[in-house]
Amino acid sequence: MDMVMKLATERAVVIFSSSACCMCYSVKSLFHELSVDAAVHELDEEARGAEMEKALVRLLGRKPAVPAVFIGGKLVGSTDRIMALHLGGDLVPLLKDAGAMWL
Repeated sequence: MDMVMKLATERAVVIFSSSACCMCYSVKSLFHELSVDAAVHELDEEARGAEMEKALVRLLGRKPAVPAVFIGGKLVGSTDRIMALHLGGDLVPLLKDAGAMWL
């Protein structure tokens, strides 16, 4: 859990992902389109990915644990939460407050 929380604060936006997950791809693409330079951790490519996934399952309270998005060091959630924020017009202000966007 400590490793996940430490990594979650390394940039304004941190995404824990799996390289073969289409929902993860969608979330990463959204942030890319918004010109957000997110730190992305592909759990299937990380040496301690299984350990990090267990910690994310505990944090999220569900499986699958990816994608898991942290903004400003705080867990925001998965695809459904990110897309709801985006469609509701609340994602960009959240990103600006976290220092991930300047426009």
